[in-house]
Amino acid sequence: MDTQLEEMRQQMQTLKNKLEKQTIVNDHYIRRSMQKRTDKITRQYRIIIALAAMMIPYSYWCFVKLSGFSIAFWIGTCILMLVSAIATAYNRKRLTDISMMNNNLVEVSKKLARAKKFDADWLFIGIPLIILWFAWFMYEVYQGNTDVIHEGLFWGGCVGGIVGAIVGYKVHIKTQRQYQDIIDLIEDITKE
Repeated sequence: MDTQLEEMRQQMQTLKNKLEKQTIVNDHYIRRSMQKRTDKITRQYRIIIALAAMMIPYSYWCFVKLSGFSIAFWIGTCILMLVSAIATAYNRKRLTDISMMNNNLVEVSKKLARAKKFDADWLFIGIPLIILWFAWFMYEVYQGNTDVIHEGLFWGGCVGGIVGAIVGYKVHIKTQRQYQDIIDLIEDITKE
């Protein structure tokens, strides 16, 4: 009887050890999955920062040299690109500061929620800035003469504005969804 009881205790201890190892492995995989998702967001942010940086010299060539726009418009475009790059870099830095593998998940969730909110709030700042920039763009188009080049700029600007708005909105929605997926995953884990 004592040997059976001792054997059962050993089996229980073995089972307990296996469950602990499984929990540790599951936690590791879950954290790795969350890290991969945040890496996708930061990769997206890096692309946005690179595009904004490339727009500075390109916009001089495109707007000033080719189209004859004012230097003030180019400077305004550069300022807009710099502000966009800085805001994106700021939020990217917030994400890279989060260590999914080591930090408390509740803290990680709070930091992700703040980054998600900043991303959403930036939309309310960015849209008016883009509308003002686009209005200035149209003003610059009509300041030039009404030849074929400027007519093409007008229609190209309209099409580019619509396509840019659609792509930007889709990227924003995708990023917000990625943030929410990670936050939801953390909430599911912490409930248990």
